[in-house]
Amino acid sequence: MKTNLQKILSISGESGLFTFVSQAKNGIIAESVQTKKRSAFGVNARVTSLSDVSIYTDDMDEISLKEVFKKMHAHLGEKPAPSHKSDKKVIVDFFNEAIPNYDRDRFYISHMKKVLQWYNIISEYLSFDFLEPEDKEEKKEEETKKEA
Repeated sequence: MKTNLQKILSISGESGLFTFVSQAKNGIIAESVQTKKRSAFGVNARVTSLSDVSIYTDDMDEISLKEVFKKMHAHLGEKPAPSHKSDKKVIVDFFNEAIPNYDRDRFYISHMKKVLQWYNIISEYLSFDFLEPEDKEEKKEEETKKEA
């Protein structure tokens, strides 16, 4: 099954990743990717969709997290990424190899640790076969045909 990064969420103050389930009266309902436990998060929760995350590169541009994950996956194959708890040198060396053009002044070690943690969660529980915008259009067309 394809992974839709628009529905994969990082919630400030919570560990791991969540899948958007539905809109609630005063916030959202999301399910933990790891435990499958559902929780409600209020309107004050800082929720970020992974599709909205990008990292800075040296050429004054940004690269989407989806593209970062694809590059990491191409570099690693089926092996897991280094743990987010690894030594700082191990983490920096990994990003120097996998994403050599990342901006060393604006992509901090704390960001690298989050990306590694997210990568390993997706590797274990989801898929690196990401839902692309054209896939969404095809799905809408199929649903329209079924309704007709």
